[in-house]
Amino acid sequence: MLGIIIAILIGAVAGWLAGKIMRGGGFGFIINAILGIVGGFLASYLLPMVGLSFSIGPAWLTSIVYSLIGALVILFVASLFAPKK
Repeated sequence: MLGIIIAILIGAVAGWLAGKIMRGGGFGFIINAILGIVGGFLASYLLPMVGLSFSIGPAWLTSIVYSLIGALVILFVASLFAPKK
């Protein structure tokens, strides 16, 4: 149970960071956090499959980087389908 809570918190932080990095700020804190959580799970599954597995110091830092990569990709794809302002 604690692992799930930590994964959600790391994903939320990564989603927030991705929203700050992406031009336009993403979709707001809640949606960015959800996309960060989904992106973290997606990236931790897909990156090793394509040979991009890596470790950066402590496990929590590696998890944030994986989640950030996943969230950035998902935010980019979602922004392609979002209505323009």
